[in-house]
Amino acid sequence: MKYIVCVKQVPDTSGKVAVKEDGTMDRSKMATIINPDDLNAVEAALSLKDKNPDAKVVVVSMGPPPAAGMLHEILAMGADEAVLVSGREFGGSDTFATSQILAGAISHMGIEDGDVIFCGRQAIDGDTAQVGPQIAEKLGIPQVSYAADIEQNGNILKVKRALEDGYMSIEVNTPCLITCIKELNTPRYMTVNGILEFDKKPYTVYDFETLKDEPLIELDTIGLKGSPTNVYKSFSPPVKGAGKMIEANEEGISAMVKELAEKHII
Repeated sequence: MKYIVCVKQVPDTSGKVAVKEDGTMDRSKMATIINPDDLNAVEAALSLKDKNPDAKVVVVSMGPPPAAGMLHEILAMGADEAVLVSGREFGGSDTFATSQILAGAISHMGIEDGDVIFCGRQAIDGDTAQVGPQIAEKLGIPQVSYAADIEQNGNILKVKRALEDGYMSIEVNTPCLITCIKELNTPRYMTVNGILEFDKKPYTVYDFETLKDEPLIELDTIGLKGSPTNVYKSFSPPVKGAGKMIEANEEGISAMVKELAEKHII
């Protein structure tokens, strides 16, 4: 039994967003973090492994070689194995091409009864929530999105799925894919032993040569060429001006109405 977790290294958008002259994001000049929702997916897999010690948690990410540092952190949290999918042929992929590549990598690992794929709800640099569901579609397995609670009984998962106005309970057979929201759990920290021993765990790099024989991996469906969409421009939103405080009395209200009228707001 495998719990496969898809994670992404994203720019830390809490700081200033660096933008190139062509309007695209300059990731080389920005600090990076593990996508927050993906940490909930990692914790979901580790929590199920706590109840099923024979299971194996495999974390997989597509990105440049420096993403190894992120994967090492997750190994130190308790994951058993890490796979980095990296190659020039994968560069420039949108969500469609990214899901194609990750589905090919997961297929290369092999999917069996009892396996579960976990993804975060969405990445903070794109906010599309598309990659997880697309992976499931391309692998031909069932999916449940926005998981707020997960229980496993053999090869059946009972998932509490969050809706805008409530929840729904769904039972799904494995293998399947689950996308996780932050309400699901609180991610654990790295352990001292994990930090000292992460380099003893299997770490593998899948490049194009490794995956080229997978049916899903074709040059016209991956990378920039295989991406039906692309980002036209990235930019930091303008900083809002300071607000103006007005006393809640007759004089203040009169002044507010006068100013709104002068600005043709009312």
